[in-house]
Amino acid sequence: MKIAVIGASGNAGSRITAELARRGHSVTAIARHPEKIAAQPNVTPTTGDAMEQAELARLIAGHDVAISSVHFLASDPVKLIGAAKDSKIGRYLVVGGAGSLEVAPGVRLVTTPGFPVAYKAEPRRAPPSSICSGPRRNSTGPSCRPRPCSPPASEPASSVLGPTSF
Repeated sequence: MKIAVIGASGNAGSRITAELARRGHSVTAIARHPEKIAAQPNVTPTTGDAMEQAELARLIAGHDVAISSVHFLASDPVKLIGAAKDSKIGRYLVVGGAGSLEVAPGVRLVTTPGFPVAYKAEPRRAPPSSICSGPRRNSTGPSCRPRPCSPPASEPASSVLGPTSF
């Protein structure tokens, strides 16, 4: 597969990039400082800024999948999702912590007693639980619709926590 990794020079992004390359995928490793991306077979370090929606859309267009491992505090989730929609990419995945997940309807983990204060800023910056879908068969355009983070008891977690299709 042809996969774009946004934030490929960071901790999570560099590990995701390495694993994808190890599995033989063609990886476009996008970072503000691509010189920080380790040289690997199947990896093309590419300069890109997650805050520049049009540029990012251009960089991820034509890929099978885009993965964002950019910290919410260092980005604008609306621009990232906008770039994914604009690029018409088939799948957009976001790597993030569990703090923004719902633990009950309308209750995010970050708001529960005992959630560490030192980690509250990041999940509070995360967008509300939602998936965004783009053009599908017999569809006229992209749309966003809320989706719970916790699956019904009859539904496996992978069906909710898996990749989002556009």
